[in-house]
Amino acid sequence: MTRTLGILGGMGPVATTAFMARVQALTPATRDEDHIRMLVDLNPHVPNRHTQPEAAGVTLGEMAARLRDAGAQVLAMPCNTAHAHADAIRAAGLPFIDMIGATVEVAAATGATRIGVLATPGGEALYAGALAKAGLQIVRLEGADREAFMTAVFAVKAGDDGEGPRGEMRRLAAALVSAGAGAVIAGCTEVPLLLRAGGVSAPLVDSAEVLAAACVEACG
Repeated sequence: MTRTLGILGGMGPVATTAFMARVQALTPATRDEDHIRMLVDLNPHVPNRHTQPEAAGVTLGEMAARLRDAGAQVLAMPCNTAHAHADAIRAAGLPFIDMIGATVEVAAATGATRIGVLATPGGEALYAGALAKAGLQIVRLEGADREAFMTAVFAVKAGDDGEGPRGEMRRLAAALVSAGAGAVIAGCTEVPLLLRAGGVSAPLVDSAEVLAAACVEACG
């Protein structure tokens, strides 16, 4: 008997639907009934995680409780930045899969000791702490590249996943490798919508893929 997965989504909507497709694709199924039941709150109106963190935490806690009451047994959230509010989500009393921790484990398994991170400032801070706890060193984007990253992310959110933002994300990943990163974490769920493993010369650890695989393991 599979367990029902509750997804706190909408941050952003395209990344959430792509994540759901990854869960489905990774599930070893030969018939409809083998797949995982997913209850999804695709809520693009979660307060801004950067400018209204307290309000975001309250909303995410409410979403987690509603998913629990609807029958979810395990919770996951395909947004790295919003993991700053993990405690508010865990207050619902259900297991919550730690996207940040799981991704760092996979990054460590590459054997690299210096890990580049493509993430929002909030997501980057979470990864910096998790990587340090694992004895790994973070490699960050510097200077104007930090703003260039956010510009590419917002382009995807606005519906532009064309060669412009794709090329920029490849350039930013290459900058991290040039700065000494032995592996690169796609630490924002918009990143894999622009960047594939073949687009960077070091191992690419896709946080959305890691989370999807963890969901299949937890619910299968």
